[in-house]
Amino acid sequence: MKLVALAFWLVLLGGYFGYAWRNALTPLEVVQATADFLRTPTGPLFFILLYALRPLIFFPASLLTIAGGSIFGPWAGILYVVVGSNASASVAYVVGRYFGQGVLPTDESATGIVQKYALRMRDNSFVTILVMRFIFLPYDLVNYLAGFLHIHYRAFILATLLGSIPGTISFVLFGASFDIRQGLQEAQLNGWSLAASVAIFVVSLALSRYFKAQEGVGK
Repeated sequence: MKLVALAFWLVLLGGYFGYAWRNALTPLEVVQATADFLRTPTGPLFFILLYALRPLIFFPASLLTIAGGSIFGPWAGILYVVVGSNASASVAYVVGRYFGQGVLPTDESATGIVQKYALRMRDNSFVTILVMRFIFLPYDLVNYLAGFLHIHYRAFILATLLGSIPGTISFVLFGASFDIRQGLQEAQLNGWSLAASVAIFVVSLALSRYFKAQEGVGK
């Protein structure tokens, strides 16, 4: 997978420098051209595809989420990010499940701490993943771990969808507060989007602290 990521970044950097040199563009103009492309009819599909493949190329989810809000605006940005992030979660889940095949038992005869913990995660899949999302554990780590432990997919993806919504809305609104849909030179700060982003993020942190405290009590 590291080779895939390395190849992707080499192609991306080569394409960037080649495109910029051929068209005599500055880095800022390349960013603007990319944003303009993503706002074409096929742009959102490309954005979602890039988001879905993101775990394989080690591209930060937070950057794509913020970019989605800045390029597409709050409503379309939230929609595209939710679709893309759940697709990327599924990709990472499948990868984790493939590499975890046969490593951990799937029946009640399991022995050992790791195996028994894995079985408890499978038995309480939805709640386990939901809590993991709310306490802001690394997004891709949770996806890979869920696949590795063979957590039920339907419970995993539903908990991921619900548990990631507060963070998604907060980061998309943060990106939307720097709206570049009219061009980078015309970008202006949207105070309402920024305030809403901060408010939702604070609520998310409060939920995170609550669930972490509950986890501590549960232990």
